[in-house]
Amino acid sequence: MLRLLAVGLSNKEIAQRLVITPKTVGNHVEHIYGKIDVRARAGAGLFAMQHGLLPEETFPAVAPVA
Repeated sequence: MLRLLAVGLSNKEIAQRLVITPKTVGNHVEHIYGKIDVRARAGAGLFAMQHGLLPEETFPAVAPVA
């Protein structure tokens, strides 16, 4: 669920993919926030990226700094 959250899906979209209710997704999301000590989706996305939970193709290309 953290991966789906981190790539920007809404609770409703996650619920549809996992065949659960959006309320259940919300409960899981809040539990995840507590476990990884973040307060928002952006923090959860950063955590997922830092811990290698996202495939590299989801990262935007970064232009070299001149």
